[in-house]
Amino acid sequence: MRNIFLFILFLFTTQSAFSQQSRHDYIAKYQMLAIEEMNRSGIPASITMAQACLESGDGNSELARKSNNHFGIKCKSNWKGKKVYHDDDAKNECFRKYRTVEESFVDHTDFLMNNARYSFLFELDPTDYKSWARGLKKAGYATAGHYDKTLIKIIEDFKLFRLDYEISFEQIGAYRDNPITNQGISNTLTINPYRAHKVINMNNLDAVVAKEGDTYEIIAQEFDLRNWELYKFNDQPKGYVPLENEVIYIENKKRKASRKDKVHRVETGETMHYISQMYGIKLKPLRRRNDIKKGEQPQPGEVIQLRKKVKK
Repeated sequence: MRNIFLFILFLFTTQSAFSQQSRHDYIAKYQMLAIEEMNRSGIPASITMAQACLESGDGNSELARKSNNHFGIKCKSNWKGKKVYHDDDAKNECFRKYRTVEESFVDHTDFLMNNARYSFLFELDPTDYKSWARGLKKAGYATAGHYDKTLIKIIEDFKLFRLDYEISFEQIGAYRDNPITNQGISNTLTINPYRAHKVINMNNLDAVVAKEGDTYEIIAQEFDLRNWELYKFNDQPKGYVPLENEVIYIENKKRKASRKDKVHRVETGETMHYISQMYGIKLKPLRRRNDIKKGEQPQPGEVIQLRKKVKK
């Protein structure tokens, strides 16, 4: 019986180990939050990302999984939010609990910006991750004596200093064999033009306009969406790469157009997908409404019904 129990325990712990998130996947998933917070505060994205990796165990710690606390921030006397208790330097210590991972990243920024003992950090060069790491240790962010060295190692092992220049983690992989120092970015590299996308109103739906170099994956990360959701919202196949200035819906399109848009007269070059995006209508209902099968396209001059089914 004891051997069976040990075997079951082995299977359980092995399965748990295999299900853990890798550091690579963790960085790829949350890199945009680090860049957003850098743009808001000046805290290097490399530092934010390295701290998140270390403090959350790459998102696998109990505190991260159950409480969305990715930076190990304790309650402190001024904390008014939800609380959770864990053993750390002492038993049953109070930690902050968040509704989302994004809240944790935002609060980490606010925690550093609003705490006087970290104020000297904001006088440092925002690309000098080594000085920031040493400053965090000096200010007592963590008790580990090698805290700064650990952060620097994570940043250099995964080339996270490139996030400070808004080069995405995917591009980091592409240039893995072309190491650079922190003295500047090589002219041979393409700077990711990523900035936080402004949400626009298109047909009473939330949407963004694609920039050069955008992918659905980058935009999904920014708005805490799954990749497949963006493809579904925009009736595009997996792997589709948007064109610059293309409108991308970040919520489900509607089944029919607004009351003011009843029909559309097709112009040369327009496809059913183009029309569905123009009016914020799901592609399948639009096809059915006009008896146009998948793969077929309307002819120039043809009238497309946007609200009611064509009467034969």
